[in-house]
Amino acid sequence: MKPTLIIGGGIIGLFSAYFLQKEGIEVTVLDRTDLRDNCSTGNAGMIVPSHIIPLAAPGMVTKGISWMFSSKSPFYIHPRLDFKLLQWCLLFFKSANEKQVQRAIPFLKNLSLLSKALYLDFKAEHPEAALAMQEKGLMMAYQTEGMEKEEVEFAYLARKHGLEAEILSQADLRTIEPNLELKARGAVLFPGDAHLDPGALYGFLKKYLEEKGVKFLSNTQVQGFEKTVSKVSAILTDQGKIEAEKILLCGGSWSAELAKMLGFSMPMMGGKGYSFLQKNQPEIRQATILTEQKVAVSPYGETIRFGGTLEIAGTNQSVDMRRVQGIFESINRYYPDFESKFPNENEIWKGLRPCSPDGLPYIGFAPNYSNVLVGSGHSMMGISLAPATGKLLAELHQAKDTSMEIRGFEVGRFN
Repeated sequence: MKPTLIIGGGIIGLFSAYFLQKEGIEVTVLDRTDLRDNCSTGNAGMIVPSHIIPLAAPGMVTKGISWMFSSKSPFYIHPRLDFKLLQWCLLFFKSANEKQVQRAIPFLKNLSLLSKALYLDFKAEHPEAALAMQEKGLMMAYQTEGMEKEEVEFAYLARKHGLEAEILSQADLRTIEPNLELKARGAVLFPGDAHLDPGALYGFLKKYLEEKGVKFLSNTQVQGFEKTVSKVSAILTDQGKIEAEKILLCGGSWSAELAKMLGFSMPMMGGKGYSFLQKNQPEIRQATILTEQKVAVSPYGETIRFGGTLEIAGTNQSVDMRRVQGIFESINRYYPDFESKFPNENEIWKGLRPCSPDGLPYIGFAPNYSNVLVGSGHSMMGISLAPATGKLLAELHQAKDTSMEIRGFEVGRFN
């Protein structure tokens, strides 16, 4: 029997391998990189059932246009003559409406809640995994009246959809952050959210899978596929031909190129983000989003990670220090007492989040193929949605009923 081949060794690929090996499936994971540093290892590590509104939401187009003129803004699209970018922007614009958001909310919520439950199972099953997982919720802190209105409205929407949301006063903030001032009008706390160390998760999962017999092929570029009308029999790589029984496309921002080789369209753009670690002094305790700047704050005791920006940059991997400066400046804007230190360029993590134009991931069978599955396009929620995506792909692989309705994530929805 030939193995199942997973193209993409990020967190989605690894959780897919995790659930497949539990089913006794022989799995090989192939990746174009050395599998050491990728989009899964240095992000904010947030598990966010509260994030039920997709990136393509009403207001994002207007905000995006205003942010285009600031080199330090949270969202930026590199203006350039590029058909793929133009196509993505048009689809994003078409998707950023209230009807599409209302359709997306139940799918995103159910996927997130399934993922959170699977994380708790994973933590219970692997107590030896030092993930620094903290179930203290996520706080959305705001400084302006406009953002307060937006976040409080969203808190009511979240409650309407069965999620817990607490509206906090400045006095509440002083209780939550007793060690330093959090300069904010107030915040909304989502107690059901959590955060972990994504590098620790990735490292543990990869080592665990290797011990379970999963093979890893790093620094291997996919160049094409051997295919019949409805099946792929082999992958052609720069290291030779690899035969496979079934294939999972979990290639992150490069998945669109793989889809093109297979003859279908899966619009995707890399959304570049940056983060860096700091000594956590004075200690910030609560995982927080600084909402005006869209900066994520993930404390791990003695260290803390600050991350942000969504720079629609295709597959461009260069570091724009002006974006990093924007993240850095937001720290003391909200935490005036925090002892921040601007990072050296070699201390800055960068990653390309795979962004679909409607803000929903692609999960399911590739159009016109009976043995090709896709798990990609999770935007900034790859860590948050990885266990559920891996579980669903394993269920589809085994022709089992899926744990939830996946109709909203159709892979061929833009064909």
